[in-house]
Amino acid sequence: MDFGLVLQTDPPASRVIDLMRRAERNGFSHGWTFDSAVLWQEPFVIYSQILAQTERLTVGPMVTNPSTRTPEVTASTFATLNDMFGNRTVCGIGRGDSAMRVAGRRPNTLARISEAIKVIRALGRGDAADLGGGAVVTFPWVGPGARLPVWMAAYGPKALKMTGEEADGFILQLADLYLTEYMVKAVKDAAKAAGRDPGEVRICVAAPAYVTADDSPEALAHARDQCRWFGGMVGNHVADLVSKYGEHSAQVPEELTEYIKSRQGYDYAHHGRSGNPDTEFVPDEIVDRFCLVGPPERHIEKLTALRALGVDQFALYDMHDAQEATIDAYGTQVIPAVNA
Repeated sequence: MDFGLVLQTDPPASRVIDLMRRAERNGFSHGWTFDSAVLWQEPFVIYSQILAQTERLTVGPMVTNPSTRTPEVTASTFATLNDMFGNRTVCGIGRGDSAMRVAGRRPNTLARISEAIKVIRALGRGDAADLGGGAVVTFPWVGPGARLPVWMAAYGPKALKMTGEEADGFILQLADLYLTEYMVKAVKDAAKAAGRDPGEVRICVAAPAYVTADDSPEALAHARDQCRWFGGMVGNHVADLVSKYGEHSAQVPEELTEYIKSRQGYDYAHHGRSGNPDTEFVPDEIVDRFCLVGPPERHIEKLTALRALGVDQFALYDMHDAQEATIDAYGTQVIPAVNA
């Protein structure tokens, strides 16, 4: 199993770079960041420094979207980084929940994401792409051997189907075993139905992880409070699914929709941050199901179960008060045990 580190690009950028360097030293293969231009600093500028100061780390956004950055601009940025540092990027793409809503716009449609996936991947590897309106373009400066995988974040049935049909990878932002099995199967089934090899679709589960010294009630309570924000972030996407498919629908598992009934609203000023006051509705049970909390053996057990469900990478959201300690614990205890 590969391991990724996920950060927000809060200033100073030097700290983001230092944490990514620390992650590579501890056996992480991927460095991901949020991409929301209003809320955080520009990630692609920081990627250039991360790539320059690491040797093997692959970097990318979790996730970008095709409206705040047009597909040809996104492709050019990735292709430039790959030309400079040797195919060490991956494009995570999605609807643009925070990036679009903070700017007063609606998240992107699946049709627009589908078009962007095709354009970004083609241009990134030096092929021609149709930008619409009869404009077919190619980057003349992209050299042979260039590649740019595009991974899609999804929850709903139509998005899962499209991921299996079109994307190089699937990003699932929760670590619940039941829901992971359910959604990975949906993606793999869609890939097979589209005539693809399901094994070619990489599976990435992304969720907060907090390593405690023991499993005492006090330690677990603190870890849960540090990760509770994640249930609120996922709740935004679930609320969209409920509005589209209804509260009780065969299209969306009850396990995903039940916990948001007491959700009151959401302020993006606290998006993805521990102590988010808009996530008090998230119960401990959801934190335990969606995240990884507890001593190292609990992490190892859950990660082993996720790998058995077909997960190729676990991307660790490290937005809490124990960033360095969590990276180090994974490097010294968790990653070696999982990949023994």
